[in-house]
Amino acid sequence: MKMVNLNIDGKNVSVEEGTTVLEACRNVNIDIPTLCFLEEVNEIGACRLCLVEVENNSGLHAACVLPCSEGMSVKTNSPAIRETRKVNLELILSNHDRKCLTCVRNTNCELQDLAERFGITDISFEGEMTDTVVDDFSPSIVRDTNKCILCRRCIAVCSQVQEIGVIGATDRGFNTKVGPAFELSINNVPCINCGQCIIACPVGALKEKDDAYKVWNALNDDDKIVVVQTAPATRVALGEEFNLPIGSNVKGEMVTALKMMGFDMVYDTNFAADLTILEEGTELLSRINNGGKLPLITSCSPGWVKFCEDYYPDYIDNLSSCKSPHQMLGALVKSYYAEKQGIDPEKIFVVSVMPCTAKKFESERDEMKINNIKDVDAVLTTREIARMIKEAGIDFVNLEKGEYDPVFGDSSGAGALFGATGGVMEAALRTVFELITGRPLDNLEINAVRGLEGVKEATIDIDGLKVSAAVAHGMKNARKILDKVKNGEKEYHFIEIMGCPGGCITGGGQPIVKSKTVMEKNVWNLRAEAIYNEDRSLNVRTSHENPSIIKIYDTYLGKPNSEKAHELLHTTYIKRKQYNNE
Repeated sequence: MKMVNLNIDGKNVSVEEGTTVLEACRNVNIDIPTLCFLEEVNEIGACRLCLVEVENNSGLHAACVLPCSEGMSVKTNSPAIRETRKVNLELILSNHDRKCLTCVRNTNCELQDLAERFGITDISFEGEMTDTVVDDFSPSIVRDTNKCILCRRCIAVCSQVQEIGVIGATDRGFNTKVGPAFELSINNVPCINCGQCIIACPVGALKEKDDAYKVWNALNDDDKIVVVQTAPATRVALGEEFNLPIGSNVKGEMVTALKMMGFDMVYDTNFAADLTILEEGTELLSRINNGGKLPLITSCSPGWVKFCEDYYPDYIDNLSSCKSPHQMLGALVKSYYAEKQGIDPEKIFVVSVMPCTAKKFESERDEMKINNIKDVDAVLTTREIARMIKEAGIDFVNLEKGEYDPVFGDSSGAGALFGATGGVMEAALRTVFELITGRPLDNLEINAVRGLEGVKEATIDIDGLKVSAAVAHGMKNARKILDKVKNGEKEYHFIEIMGCPGGCITGGGQPIVKSKTVMEKNVWNLRAEAIYNEDRSLNVRTSHENPSIIKIYDTYLGKPNSEKAHELLHTTYIKRKQYNNE
């Protein structure tokens, strides 16, 4: 690779050809401010905060789009640069709804941080401000364009990372807004509710629909039995909301906190992940042996399922009929648990703590009801439950480690794997291999389906049956794999697709890491390693060996894919109208 030599603030620097000045500065620990920049996703120089001077070049230049050249001399901290950055920042703030104390992003806002960094205590450009209606019709995502700074990061993530593109810039000049075309609500366009736009947003213009009030009301209702379950990805991210290192596994502290808040039972969604493997694995074998529709595609990611219903309805029959794990557990709580305890199911309020905003949409689906009773009554993101723990005055980091309640608190290492891309596939292959051969895999860790490669493939030889599998995460990669299957370029037995890049651990409801890309590799690696470590730490590492799973089949469900199992644990899907006027 050809190297380029330049001088930055009097320091000689050598970088690879094609490197931007912003990258070069960060390589030598010079912090140039940015707002619109999102590495490899949104590099457009729109916010004009990363301006630098270049010797023998007039004007100031946006460092995020300025390539380094041989002999270039750059200044990043002159009086003219500081003053121009400050003016540009004030202009952004002059048309921003500055209700910081009541904003969900207070103290975790990139605009707020920059205002403090530049010592802005007054705005010199007060005047007319745009005023728009808050769009809160979606069950998952709230848009408040009064807080939007037109950085376009959400647009780039939606269109480039997810290849959905339901939001964009409309109108011009002072009237420019970010949102769906024709001023439609995000609820009336084919948004998949993944929440990656929220993760990308540097301010509070996008946030999850807050359901905390529903949960507080249930906890305060003496007539309600309030049950909570936590997804595998939440335990390796919640600690970040309490300033613990990225990837800290706070499962025990989380359980204790939830019990202190007043939940009657605290269960682990990993139990239902194990259940999903038995149901889905049996479904896969049935389709292979009986000429069923192949490839079988996983259905545990509601963002992916809605994407399929909206954009690839020809593949609806390929979807597994399994509900996602948290919906399965909700259904069992209101059937098995209710019957054992002699409780009216309508008195049970099930709360799911999820890394995902699309789960909010999923829980509202009519298909997720039995006898007109919802499987899950409220979904909280990792961010929401963190705010509730803080509101309750709980000293989270100093809590003793608690244990989940039986039976739905018992899980295997395979269940934990659901948190990372490739995890469902790995868990399923562990079980399918043993169900067919009667012996476990020689190596339970299937590295071929791990990691951040967009599409991963693996072939497992199961006593002569070569099961061809693929894994995709993020809808851009889902399109790639589905188009190849459609065109006859690829044939698979089994495909895992996750709606969010990186899977659940970088889901739309997870803690927002400032100034990071939507799928920043270091964040993913740290959280994923915590997931893999939990798998390794457990005595039972395959779903079918979970004693509580064995018990519930023996005493209640009968066998995987039984009539009872289908009644409670399986569902159907629909082809959707992409716009409300179709």
